[in-house]
Amino acid sequence: MRVLVANCSVEYQGRLGARLPPALRLIMLKADGSIAIHADAKAYKPLNWMSPPCTVTETAGRIVATNPGGEVLTVELHELLHDYVVELGDDPGLSKDGVEAEIQELLAKRVAALRDDLKLVRREYPTDIGPVDLLCRDGDDRAVVVEVKRVGEIAGVEQLLRYQERLDLDPSLAPTLGMFVATRIKPQAKVFALSRGVVCVEIDIDELRAGAPLDLRLF
Repeated sequence: MRVLVANCSVEYQGRLGARLPPALRLIMLKADGSIAIHADAKAYKPLNWMSPPCTVTETAGRIVATNPGGEVLTVELHELLHDYVVELGDDPGLSKDGVEAEIQELLAKRVAALRDDLKLVRREYPTDIGPVDLLCRDGDDRAVVVEVKRVGEIAGVEQLLRYQERLDLDPSLAPTLGMFVATRIKPQAKVFALSRGVVCVEIDIDELRAGAPLDLRLF
């Protein structure tokens, strides 16, 4: 990655025209062929940018980026304060804390923490539209379909309902009960889930990791 700090002006020509007047800005040129111009505001969002792939050419005091669609971003460098290159190498990607796979694995070891009478049938139970996170049986031998999310949204409830619909075609499983489990479930998702007979359970990932009794929030 090449990083420049410069007093610069920027002009974009493409689907529309845009111009940034001279000011002190951060310019980032990445190995993927992108360029982004940042101010000391707007958080992560650049003032202007060109997505990869684009061709970057440089002459004295000027950087020009052109993409395959013919859009052109021109940066005029009026005063260059810093210019350096850093080899970042391959990035291993984002490792999220409390991701769904970890929650699923922890719950599989202690499904009774969700409800006293639950017993695990199988983790990643296969269906023709994808695997169910956890398939359990309750004290009445009813099949309980558990869908695990880090943050519960309507899309996750819909996914659970699709799994239930497929499993309900199997007489040995029907009728199934749906259980939607997450560290936080959004209000709209709770309302939708409850309207479809799905049990919502919010869990604490730290309690789950520690093996302590869970202070469950049931809806």
